[in-house]
Parts: sequence; C-alpha cells; structure tokens
Amino acid sequence: MSQPPPALPSRTIRRLPETLVNRIAAGEVVERPASALKELVENAIDAGASAITVRLGEGGLALIEVTDDGCGMRADEIALALERHATSKLPDEAIELVATLGFRGEALPSIASVARVTIESRSRETGEAWKRVVDHGALLSEGPAALPPGTRVRVEDLFGKIPARRKFLRSPRSEWAASLDVVRRLAMARPDIGFTLEHDGRRALQVQPGDSLEARVALLVARELKDNAVAVDLERGEYRLGGVAGLPTYNRGMADHQYLFVNGRPVKDKLMVGAVRGAYADMLARDRHAVLALFLDVPPSEVDVNVHPAKTEVRFRDPQLVRGLIVSGLRHALAAGDKRSAQAPDAAAMASWRSEPISTPTFTPGAPVQGNIFAPAPQRLSEAGRAWRGYEASVMAPPVARAEEASVPVPQAVEHPLGVARGQVANTYIVAEAADGLVLVDQHAAHERLVLERLRAAGAGAGEAPSQALLIPEVVEVEELAADRLEDAAPKLARFGLLLERFGPAAMLVRAVPAALAKGDPAALVNDVADDLARHGDALLLEEKLDLVLATMACHGSVRAGRQLSVPEMNALLREMEVTPRSGQCNHGRPTWVKLAHGDIEKLFGRK
Repeated sequence: MSQPPPALPSRTIRRLPETLVNRIAAGEVVERPASALKELVENAIDAGASAITVRLGEGGLALIEVTDDGCGMRADEIALALERHATSKLPDEAIELVATLGFRGEALPSIASVARVTIESRSRETGEAWKRVVDHGALLSEGPAALPPGTRVRVEDLFGKIPARRKFLRSPRSEWAASLDVVRRLAMARPDIGFTLEHDGRRALQVQPGDSLEARVALLVARELKDNAVAVDLERGEYRLGGVAGLPTYNRGMADHQYLFVNGRPVKDKLMVGAVRGAYADMLARDRHAVLALFLDVPPSEVDVNVHPAKTEVRFRDPQLVRGLIVSGLRHALAAGDKRSAQAPDAAAMASWRSEPISTPTFTPGAPVQGNIFAPAPQRLSEAGRAWRGYEASVMAPPVARAEEASVPVPQAVEHPLGVARGQVANTYIVAEAADGLVLVDQHAAHERLVLERLRAAGAGAGEAPSQALLIPEVVEVEELAADRLEDAAPKLARFGLLLERFGPAAMLVRAVPAALAKGDPAALVNDVADDLARHGDALLLEEKLDLVLATMACHGSVRAGRQLSVPEMNALLREMEVTPRSGQCNHGRPTWVKLAHGDIEKLFGRK
C-alpha cells in the first residue's frame, strides 16, 4: 500500500518583520567591520568634515568609532537617519546624478540592526547636541549630549546577537588589515581632509589636511614612490584622468597596491584593472604588478554607481573610452618620465665587493705570473711588481671581455646623462662613465626596448613601417587555428613591416619582415607571434594584442648577450636610450641600467 505524499509547507505570503528586513539588508551592506567603517567614514566626508578620527578595537570587532567636525545633525534628523532609505544626499529623484559617496540611506539602519550603535551629534545650525543609542534594532535611550560641533558614531559588539554571522568573521588581525585599507583609500581620495586612525590605543595613521595629491599618495602607499613615480594627467572632453603611476621597475608581486577612484569614490573595477594591466603589458613581467593611484573624473550621468549596495562596483556608459583613456594616460606619462630606473644595485651584490678573500694565497717571488691583465709585457715588471700581479690574479676572477680603445675621440661624460662607454664586461654589460657616477647597462635588455619603440613608432605613423622583403618568401607551417588568427591580424601586422599571406589551411607565407628584424628567423618570429595571439585570446583589443606581439618581435631583433660591441656601437646605444621613451626597463619589466653615484663608490672603498 503506497504512502500518502508528505504535507507541503505553508505557502502563505507574509510581510517580514522590520528587524528581519534590516538584518537582511545588512547582509549586503555590512559584510565585516571594514564595510561598516567605510560607510561611516563616507558619511563623515559627505558631512563636510575637515578632520576625521577613527578608533578601532580588535580590528573593529569590539569597537568602531568615527568622529568628525562636519555639519552635525539635529535630534529629529538622528532619528530619521536610523530609518531605512532616509538620506540627505539625494535632494531629488535623479539618482543617476548623485555626487556624494553615500546616498542609498541603508548604512546606519543596517549597522544598527546588527550591533550596538551610539550616535552623538551637535548641529552647527542650532548648536544643540543629542544622543541616541540603538542595540540590534531596539532603541535603548536618547537624550542630550556634550560634544563639539560634528558627529560621533560608536559601533560595538558587531554581530553580537547573530552568531551565524559572527563565526564567519576572520581574526582581529585580518579585520584590522581590511579596515586599514579602507581608511587608507578614503584618505588618499581626499587630501584636503585630515585623518587619524587609532587601533587598540595605538596611533597607526595620521595625515594632515592640505597635502598635495602626490604627497598624500606617497605618504599612504610607500615613501619610495615619491622618487619612483610619474604624474598622470590627461583630459578627453569631460573625462579627466589624474594620479600617480609607479615606474615599471618599481613593482610588487601582488596587485594590492593599485588604488582606483571614480569621482572620488574608491572602486574595484575589472575594466580599470584590465586597462592598467594593458598599459603596463610590455613593461612588466607577467607575475609582477604596478603600484599606482588613479583618479578618474567623469560626468555623473556617464557612470552608474548604484550597481551594488557596497558601491565598490561601477558601470560606465562608454567603457571603451574609459579603457582607452587609462591606457593612453599611463603610457604617455611613463614615456615622458620613465627613462630612469627605479632599482638600485642589489645589496648582496654590493656587499660582495667589500668581501675579503676566503683564503690567503701563497706565491713565490720571481715565479712566472699567470693571468696578468694589466701589463702587455710581463717581463718588464720588477720582482715586487711580479709578486703583486701574481697575488692579484689569484684572488680576482679573470675577465671575459676587454675594454677597447676608441677609434674616434670619446665625448665628454658631462654632456650625456648615461655617460660615455668605457668598456664591456662579459660581452653583456656596458660600463659607462657619467658626470655623477658609474653606469652599468644590460645591452640586450636596453636594445630590446629600443627596437620595440622603433616598431611601435613606425606603426603609429601614417604609412607602413620599413620592411625587408625576403628574396624567397618563406612558408611557415602552423596549426589551422593559429593560421586563422594570423590571417585576421595580417592587416595590422603589415603596418609594422611583417607581411603575411595565407598559404593553405595550415601554413602562412612570409613575404617581408620588419627592417629592424631583417637578420632574424622568420619561422621562429611567426610562431611566436601566433602563440602571443592565442595566449591573449579575445580578452584584449587588437591594438593591445599587437603591443604584446611587438614585444616578442623586438626580442627577436635585439642585440644578444654575449655579443662583443665596439665603442661606437656602445655609445650609439647609450645615446638612443637617452631619447627613447620607457628606456629605463626592458619589455619584461627588468631594469636596463643602474648607476653607482660617486658617493656610493667612495663608500665602497671607505673614503666616506
């Protein structure tokens, strides 16, 4: 006999209690202490504060207190602020034209539904101060208060009565890190406001109002950024991009030092992150990330900041314009100021210069000298001189290259920032003397950058780049999908001097290569270009794909490590570096040159 079906649960629709509605809303707005802190600090900024003080306990789990000197609130406004969707920041229904950070009217009631909240405020209009205390949605008390003009909001015992949410919070240390990041981003966006942050009674951050944008960013991100960054400033119609961009050689292993703002609002936008990656594509290694702070100002009608309650995501009406503005702005700024390198000589390598020999060699006066590199005729040395040269040869590594006499007069070092070539070490590094120190240049890395910029400049011109026609066109066999990609990109590649034609289902015919790569291997070049096009897929615009392809092409046409250069060739390389954009780093983000100032050299030898 079959069992009767189980009774279905009641499907009656009912209205949820107000306290439960607020807790559900809090799940979107208040995910962790840092979320509540962000809303409170944004309210203080919107109130016109010139100084904001934040106090945290246990990373915000025990206490969040935000005090400002803004306009303040009256007693009736405090009560209204704790109701859902009540706000003073949206005077009419034009939500697409919002110009404030907070505007949804959800933050305070959401926080008050999951914590104990004390609001004290003194209005600048009436001069009266009032206090209201709410515990997880229930009003506990209210009455007069005593405080200077402004507002103080105190949040305690976050999620104290909601253990299901409390147990998913991280450790106090992790919550403190997230809260610090929130304050740092908001302080960066408003250099006209002073910020003070205290954690468990210890002052962790303090900035004064009136800083310049560059100074505020360097103070909050890293002090070294001040000397290793360029200013970004570009306008296109009503769109404006400003900020600070770190040199490619000043990079990090994680992208947590990229700060992006839209109309003063900190955001984490995939479009902007992708544009930053594209702008640095040929200047950074794939596992390294730029350090920067970018501020994008757009008309409020051209951006939707109401995508998510947390307001960290935005949506642009013209995303391609925004992407192009960021890529162009960053590349223009880096091209104008990044001929310098941010990396100093490695500390361990510098220390090895001062190391004493591990063992004391023995030598016999008058014995034959081996490895004498200074005197062309050893027999002319005195007995003492032979002894000294023998000792020196035993403790110094033998050179693998030599300095070459110049056939023409060497120019004065004071005339050139990178100096003049004095020799070549290991057939890889150029040694140059500048007016203010010693310059070491990685010849392959430097020439790789120069070839890339030549290719890029040629492709940006009105006509096509110079190309070298092959006497016998070469057939390169590739996979059919790779041939399809190459065929689609062929018109663009022709602008840079690489002329390709489809030659059957799985082959390409190479008729010409860029003049700068005339001595390269066409088959290897085409295969690498095909691999690059496949690797980047449809995620990048064709122009950005071609920039990455050009980096591969440039590597094929560069001077290799191990090739001996003449003095004129070395000086020609130095002169071209001085006038080429982005010559401070190669296409993979490594520095192309380092400099030892005279003072550093004197310290090496104990003269200072």
